[in-house]
Amino acid sequence: MNENDYTIRPEEHKDCSAVENLVRESFWNVYRPGCSEHYVIHVLRDDPAFVKELDFVMEQDGRLIGQNMFMKTVINADDGRVIPILTMGPICITPERKRQGYGKKLLDFCLEKAAAMGFGAVLFEGNIGFYGKSGFAYARNFGIRYHDLPEGADDSFFLCKELIPGYLDGITGVYQTPAGYYVDDADVEAFDKAFPKKEKLELPGQIF
Repeated sequence: MNENDYTIRPEEHKDCSAVENLVRESFWNVYRPGCSEHYVIHVLRDDPAFVKELDFVMEQDGRLIGQNMFMKTVINADDGRVIPILTMGPICITPERKRQGYGKKLLDFCLEKAAAMGFGAVLFEGNIGFYGKSGFAYARNFGIRYHDLPEGADDSFFLCKELIPGYLDGITGVYQTPAGYYVDDADVEAFDKAFPKKEKLELPGQIF
C-alpha cells in the first residue's frame, strides 16, 4: 500500500448511494445470508445521535474504497451517572482492498479526529485481532458491560478504546447500543430491492 495512493475525506451527500453499495458489497454473506448494514447506514444518517463531522470515506483513483461513521451513545454507570461516549460503524473496506492495511489507516485517522473533537471513549462490537492493533481492548477490562448480555456469556466481541486517557477511571456500568442500529428485516428487504440482485448464502462462520 502506497500512503499517497488514497485520500480520506468527509462523506458528501453525493456519496450516499455509492457508500451504501460499498457497504453492501463488503458485508454481503459475512455475518448472515445477505446483510443489513447498507440499510443501517442509510437510516443512521438521519438519527439525532449521528456525528456528521465523523462520517468519512476513503477514496482511491476517484473510487470509494472505504468508509466509517460514529454515533453518540452512553454508559449507564452503576452509580447513576450517564457517561457520554461514541460507538462506531459500520466500517468497511471494499473486498478487493481488504487485508492490505487500508482498514487500519482509515480507522486510525477516524479515531484521531474523534479524539480531537473531545470525545472520551469508543465502545463497539468487533474483532480484537484487528481492532487491538489500533489500541482497543476488551470492554470488560474497563468495567463496562454489554446491555442484555447474560452474566458469564462470551463478551469478547465487545471492545473499548479510551480517547482521553483515564476517561473511564472509576466507572463501571452498562453500554447502550443506539436504537438506530436495530432495523426491521422487512425494511431491509424492501430497501435491498433497489440494488443489483445478489444471492444470499448460508456460510460457515456466520453469526445470525
